Amino acid sequence: MDLVNGALNWAAMPAMVAALLLFYPPYYLFKLCYSFLSYLFPDDLKRKVVLITGASSGIGEQLAYQYAAKGACLALVARKEWSLRQVADRAFDLGAPDVIILPGDVADPDDCNRFVQATVDHYGRLDHLVCNAGIASVGAFQEIPDVTNYSSQLDVNFWGAVQSTSAALPHLKRTRGRIVVTASATGWNPVPRMIFYNAANAALINFFETLRSELGSEVGITIVTPGWIESEMSKGKFLKEHGGVEVDQEYRDAQIGLFPVEYAKNCARAMVQAARQGDRYLTVPSWFGTMYLWRVFAPEVVEFCYRLLYMHRHGGGDQTDAPSKTMAQGGGKQMLYPSSLRSSDVKSD
Repeated sequence: MDLVNGALNWAAMPAMVAALLLFYPPYYLFKLCYSFLSYLFPDDLKRKVVLITGASSGIGEQLAYQYAAKGACLALVARKEWSLRQVADRAFDLGAPDVIILPGDVADPDDCNRFVQATVDHYGRLDHLVCNAGIASVGAFQEIPDVTNYSSQLDVNFWGAVQSTSAALPHLKRTRGRIVVTASATGWNPVPRMIFYNAANAALINFFETLRSELGSEVGITIVTPGWIESEMSKGKFLKEHGGVEVDQEYRDAQIGLFPVEYAKNCARAMVQAARQGDRYLTVPSWFGTMYLWRVFAPEVVEFCYRLLYMHRHGGGDQTDAPSKTMAQGGGKQMLYPSSLRSSDVKSD
């Protein structure tokens, strides 16, 4: 066994590089042609049944409007019933033939089973499951007094999507439907002081990549890894060290820094288009994908820059003293943040 592994250690790398150089050009050409055809002939969403979690605000709200404009029938899930009613009314106006609202919490497995079954009972089918519900958290690991305060991060972002998928999968198989997953670019590009959020998104990406391998062509999966998008999170709504959710725009400014924030409408439009084309992955805004190359080829440089920007100048302590906040408040917000983010108001339950 040692001899075999020793031989592979010497031979595998050059052999794999040579194989990749031979294989990649025709493979890329095939993908390019396939993508072009998918762009010309996207899936028709008219009368398709789409269930969206986290649909009361942010990306989820805009996804409801984009699907409605394409003629899809909607099932909208979130904890905020009043906000869901407002979203449903506008979705009707934009062209949705039918919309039902299903107040529920994706962190509760019984709720996941209930809202999936209610959707199928009402429409008789399910074509798209959009796992969009999520919360964000901030806090450096060494500053957290009790790590169990962050358990809801994985309950919502990871287990909420897993439980919803488990309930919906038999119905999606029958329609050869699609799962659209809103993860985050932090799943492959982790930034300091969001350690549990990063971990939850990395788990989410790996779960659905594995599920894609297991399902093959039975159910399509589109994994979306947005950068900073206009939402309650980019307004400063975070799960904090004490386990409660607060709106703190100073923490927001320190975390976003000088990264431009994309409009939720643009993100949702790109997501629906990617789902219609059968895309496997989507990063919004697209330029954010270049960060992946830096993470792969120069990880030490990325880590040094992030530590310089996000951590306290003395190596820890108060997030609000991070250089990224000073840069953001030096006039950058007016140019880089949508006007909606200048208010700390978020939708109430």
